Amino acid sequence: MTSHKFSALTLPASFTAVLLAASFATSTAFAQEAEQPTEEIKPPRPPLEERIPEEIKKEDATFFTITSENDNYGDGSDQDYTNGIRFSFYEYSAPPPDFAYALADILPTFKVNDTTSVYYSFGQNLYTPKDISNPNLQPNDRPYAAFLYGSAGLTSISGNHQDDIEVTLGVVGPMALGEETQTLVHDTLDVQEPEGWDNQLDNEPGLILSWERSWPEAASTEIGPLTFRVAPHTGVTLGNIYTYGAAGGTFEILPTAYKWQAPPMRVRPAIPGNGYFSVPKNVWAWSFFGGVEGRAMARNIFLDGNTFSDSHSVDKKIMVADANVGVSLAYGDTRFSYTLNWRSKEFDGQDGNTLFGAISVGFRF
Repeated sequence: MTSHKFSALTLPASFTAVLLAASFATSTAFAQEAEQPTEEIKPPRPPLEERIPEEIKKEDATFFTITSENDNYGDGSDQDYTNGIRFSFYEYSAPPPDFAYALADILPTFKVNDTTSVYYSFGQNLYTPKDISNPNLQPNDRPYAAFLYGSAGLTSISGNHQDDIEVTLGVVGPMALGEETQTLVHDTLDVQEPEGWDNQLDNEPGLILSWERSWPEAASTEIGPLTFRVAPHTGVTLGNIYTYGAAGGTFEILPTAYKWQAPPMRVRPAIPGNGYFSVPKNVWAWSFFGGVEGRAMARNIFLDGNTFSDSHSVDKKIMVADANVGVSLAYGDTRFSYTLNWRSKEFDGQDGNTLFGAISVGFRF
């Protein structure tokens, strides 16, 4: 018997060619797979609390901010919310007062840490009807009213959110000195004096308790040398002056090198901001910002009238919206900001929406 050795040479030439081609393709595929770089798995982004530079966390800075809001800075009118002035001291990373720890024990969402800061404010708001030359009660327009107040607040960043708690005590009525303030300003400017302050709301003590939560970098991206970020927020305010729930969001565009800035502090109710900024000496920096907010108003003493006595009132609108845009310019330890604010109609019969501006000057010490 003749034996036969099995080899590729005994196979048809076409089949041998197929085997060789398959072998080459398989080896090439394995080689390419070996050369393919393994996709890097990025670690999750650390919480905002951990991304704040240590030198900023540990710095001890005080900010003094003067904020003036007026309809003359907007559409040039002299009605509705006609003027607001607020002086604020914001002590960043100062040792928290004892009541901060007491609040943290009561409110499980509020945490005291390296970012906890305290601020104090003093201010006055004025509200008038459209025709300030009319000395008579104008039943279809908003009441004359003034609010003189002082506030104390805490702000703290925990994880990716920031909590703000504020307590405001004040007075509405003649004791709030609205007539004296507006008359003095109008005499100085030689413009129409207000004639209807005899119809203002009665004296009433005021209390406002406010809580607000924001997510400062819920969405943030760097485009070249600039940072763009969006921060939603929500909050609740309770008291005989205001009672409402609010939700909205803000955006900022600013240089990445000087991104540790916040929108300027505003007069409540307003889209939030605390006025913080960190810019080296002899350096210019800027920011462009804006926002929207919707409020469900359960109580607004400046439209509903006095709580404990009969007074002039109008039918308020439950849903009120704000929108604003603004710009800040900082040089070292000084920052100037301008904000243009649009507010929807607040009561039935109101002629139109309100447009007013806010000028803010902040000093860092």
